[in-house]
Amino acid sequence: MSLTSTVKSLLSFFGVIAFCIPACAQDTTIAIPASKVMADTTIINYPNKLASVKNINPNYNPIYPYNKKRIKTVAITNVVVYSAAMVGLYAAWYKDYPQSKFHTFNDNAEWLQIDKIGHAYSAYAESKASMEVWRTTGIDRKKRILISGFSGAAYQTVIETLDGFSSEWGWSWGDFAANIFGSSLFVSQELAWDEQRIQFKFSFHRKQYGDPVLNKRSNEIFGKSNPERFLKDYNGQTYWLSTTLKSFFPQSRIPAWLQISVGTGAEGMFGARDNFAADKNGSVTFYRPDVKRYRQWYLAPDIDLTKIKTKKKGIKIALNILNIFKFPAPSLEYSKNGFKVNFIHF
Repeated sequence: MSLTSTVKSLLSFFGVIAFCIPACAQDTTIAIPASKVMADTTIINYPNKLASVKNINPNYNPIYPYNKKRIKTVAITNVVVYSAAMVGLYAAWYKDYPQSKFHTFNDNAEWLQIDKIGHAYSAYAESKASMEVWRTTGIDRKKRILISGFSGAAYQTVIETLDGFSSEWGWSWGDFAANIFGSSLFVSQELAWDEQRIQFKFSFHRKQYGDPVLNKRSNEIFGKSNPERFLKDYNGQTYWLSTTLKSFFPQSRIPAWLQISVGTGAEGMFGARDNFAADKNGSVTFYRPDVKRYRQWYLAPDIDLTKIKTKKKGIKIALNILNIFKFPAPSLEYSKNGFKVNFIHF
């Protein structure tokens, strides 16, 4: 996948997040009819007292009861917001480039596959954001899980389809597979455990080099500003799988918020396949075979922000959104250079 395709995926993801915040933050206090209460409650007559016991119903949500009007609102808003985002994306990225017949492009060897992990992460995070929006409607649990999972994959696949009709890029089966994996990781855990015991997260640190040539090259292909680097610079990106230990060992004294995280990243990449660049005339503009490209693996503690208890809806929503990012912490790194301890890893 091209560098610009990664940016498009991330922009699509942040568009979904931006929609999720106001949609989830709306007041969802709903008066529940007496008939609904009686349908979900059984009265058991004990000696000298009455006890009200809720029927076992996995789809019952006392915080967000079923709301048909909200379902329509969320569905229409999803269509409108995402359509507007795609129109804007087309205007920003595609209209100035020549179109072609639908074609495929094999980019699986590019960027040491960090871009593929980025695709999986975007689909996972979009599915998660969509889930939080649909949760407020009170729809059936399985329905909201499947809709959310499909949404994450669909958002990314629309972008991949646009790439397929652009002569500058092309449909990437590797990207498509990564999209499906990201959404499937979310859906499978929700169906199996009704929670995300293994959470996909992201962290970033801006790279600075002692070599001015490498800094110049980074500015050229990744951008100069921090937001550009955040979206584009694969050398500074780390993707994590954070495991909530308490979920697997519920009887233990392990804090519910404590996680163990395994991460991966890469270093030394100043081009998609190699550290080489040439202009349209074939003149070499950058050639650094001495800079080695290699992968990195990390082990670090993490914090599950969703386990922080609060009665404030706004704070709870913010914690859910922020939980897609890895909490800065020390890490143990392994690469071709051996083991290394990082005092703090962003």
